[in-house]
Amino acid sequence: MRISVAQFNFVVGDLAGNAQRIVQAAQDAHAQGCDLLLTPELALSGYGAEDLYLRPQFVAASDDALKTIAAQTAHLDGLHIVVGHATARPGEAIRTDSVSTAPCLNMASVLCAGQVVASYAKREIPNYQVFDERRYFAAGDQACVLDVNGTKVGLLICEDAWFDAPAQDAKAAGAQVLAVINASPFHMGKSVQREVAMAALVAQVGLPLMYAHMVGGQDEVVFEGRSFMLNSAGHTVARASAFAEDLCHWSLEEGGTLAPLGSEPDDELSDLWHALVLGVRDYVHKNKFPSVVLGLSGGVDSALVLAIAVDALGAQRVRAVMMPSPYTADISWIDAADMAKRMGVRYTELDIAPHFEVFKQSLSAEFAGMAEDATEENLQARIRGTLLMALSNKFGSIVLTTGNKSEMATGYCTLYGDMAGGFAVIKDVLKTKVFALCGWRNAHNPYATCDDPIPQRIITRPPSAELRADQTDQDSLPDYAVLDAIIADYVEHDVAPHDIVAKGFDPQDVAKVVRLIRINEYKRRQSPIGVRVSHRGFGKDWRYPVTNRFFGGT
Repeated sequence: MRISVAQFNFVVGDLAGNAQRIVQAAQDAHAQGCDLLLTPELALSGYGAEDLYLRPQFVAASDDALKTIAAQTAHLDGLHIVVGHATARPGEAIRTDSVSTAPCLNMASVLCAGQVVASYAKREIPNYQVFDERRYFAAGDQACVLDVNGTKVGLLICEDAWFDAPAQDAKAAGAQVLAVINASPFHMGKSVQREVAMAALVAQVGLPLMYAHMVGGQDEVVFEGRSFMLNSAGHTVARASAFAEDLCHWSLEEGGTLAPLGSEPDDELSDLWHALVLGVRDYVHKNKFPSVVLGLSGGVDSALVLAIAVDALGAQRVRAVMMPSPYTADISWIDAADMAKRMGVRYTELDIAPHFEVFKQSLSAEFAGMAEDATEENLQARIRGTLLMALSNKFGSIVLTTGNKSEMATGYCTLYGDMAGGFAVIKDVLKTKVFALCGWRNAHNPYATCDDPIPQRIITRPPSAELRADQTDQDSLPDYAVLDAIIADYVEHDVAPHDIVAKGFDPQDVAKVVRLIRINEYKRRQSPIGVRVSHRGFGKDWRYPVTNRFFGGT
């Protein structure tokens, strides 16, 4: 049997466009002599349509798009096309006044000769981390095995393959091979974890497995592709591209052996870089922003965001703005201009010192007799945010914010200042990873115009917000290696504070960090969305009340 996998970047809500991409993939698969075409989970609507599934007109349009695919592929003799889509539950009207009952099914429908010849409803409906599928989808309860030109193929959808029963039921119904269609969000380490889990499933059922995965960015989540195939011994024998579209044509040979193909997963930093680049590229492209603008401070965070933006969009669509204050060091000016030149982006300097003095003068009567403190520091950040948003409004560019996860966790950021913008590129990247990514990017430099895109001094100098004289981040925060380890335990893995202390961390450091995380929830609620790359980011999979008096061991 010849199999084709359409590892495509489908766009949420673009039903007509997604349908035509599936039709084109079917034509290509047929021309290659394929018997089976797999598309990802919810390919027709794009994964992450959220409350669009509660709109009857959206679900009806999805059904119509499926009919369009069937009609336009009816002449492709012998080709079975598995389409991921959503449809209303039989006999269940979608109501806009209530969501007490999930109105839809997450389906894999099989088209052949212009007809739906089989359908499978996802059985395991995830409702953890970024998943909220039980709001929209009811669970199926039946296996689906289809005959594809003499080979019995059992269908599964994503989460189903992480449990034994759906695959065992497919085998009991006669399946000789498993086909899993997926939209599994990326986080660091997930690619290896996914293949290990599927190999364990193959060991349970003794059947080869095809894993068709989505690629692309959708708001805060990224899908990395890397569709793959396992033989009946659980060995990965085919793998598609990572972080890129791929239309694969693979062979399932007699005896369940899959033809060799593919390469090993990349290292963690490489995956992390490409996930961030893809997340930025798709957010900007899919929302049709012409360009991006960001504040370039001469510090490591904004330098990293600039490099990601250039890799994602090209230098001609990126603008960097240096906005020095009275506390900006000369080397910050020099390094910011140097990096902008190395990256080839448009660079502007807007001195905020005059604006800062006007603001202080306006408030002088109110602040009479009071020492300067964080108020004046935040004024500088808010002036910068205002200027960036003015450039955004005038030129249509989206503002990329440059705060990292360590800052988001502890509130080391200013509302309506450095948090002002449309997309927070590195909000799920801890500071220690920021430094590591800068080093990785310099070691993987495709530009011949310079040795290091990110000047080394930006990476090696002590980090500072430069909002007061001689300021460094460690004036207010523990060393980043300590801080990030505490954040990773508490935020990403739900480790209780006393258990973090038991690992050898200073109790005062742990108490301080946990307190900062807790009291800054209100800031995070007002931050832009950004790319999720960790096991748990500050987005859909972090939902704590702003008003909260439970402090015991949380």
